[in-house]
Amino acid sequence: MQGSANLNIMFKAARKAGRSLVKDFGEVENLQVSSKGASDFVTRADIAAEQIIREMLMEARPTYGWLGEESGEEPGADPTRRWIVDPLDGTTNFLHGLPHWAVSIALEHKGKIVSAVIYDPAKDEMFFSEKGSGAWMNDRRIRVSDRRRMSEAVFATGIPFAGKGDLPATIHDLSRLMPAVAGVRHWGGASLNLAYVAAGRFDGFWERGLDIWDTAAGSLIAREAGAFLEGIDPEADPLESGSLICGNEGLFDAFAKVIRG
Repeated sequence: MQGSANLNIMFKAARKAGRSLVKDFGEVENLQVSSKGASDFVTRADIAAEQIIREMLMEARPTYGWLGEESGEEPGADPTRRWIVDPLDGTTNFLHGLPHWAVSIALEHKGKIVSAVIYDPAKDEMFFSEKGSGAWMNDRRIRVSDRRRMSEAVFATGIPFAGKGDLPATIHDLSRLMPAVAGVRHWGGASLNLAYVAAGRFDGFWERGLDIWDTAAGSLIAREAGAFLEGIDPEADPLESGSLICGNEGLFDAFAKVIRG
């Protein structure tokens, strides 16, 4: 797929940040870690990656707004456009030497996500999309799975870590869903979970308590690959509420019924 100028800038920023992160990932035992909260850590690598992305994106598009996980929000001269960035989604995996983490970059225009990149440096997989142009992984177009039976489907979720209050709801979800499906995976990294739904690796994904930088890029990639994506509360915006359900067309209604039950 021939991407737009904005998408090409996003590719370059994601790859440069990814190279920086891979260097630190190779020496994970030496990382200096400071606590952000219960079981949630920020590393020098995380902050450095966000700085790389911010410098590249803002140099190319200085009027756009900015929202980054580590540096927060900064309005731009152009109020209609905003970068939304998670420089290291899957920080706990990163810190434990587990090769499942990603760089997530989205471009928002008038409140809608219009371009998205999720880059997994450990596997060199670049998931991306522009609104109306389908979803891609490296040079291959991707689509959601075509499974229709819950008993054959594999779903992904995030299990709340220490200090998060939605554990009882997730346990309730699991108790209802697991007897009916082929499997549930908790690998961490909401952005990659959404990208994996887009690629047909997972048949669906749900989670509560997410931030917009966790889901902005993945939401577009999943939808452009044919996924249905809604809030767990069907009346709520899933990106704003931080609680979402995503799945292929054939399974979505049955899957959502379980989670909303």
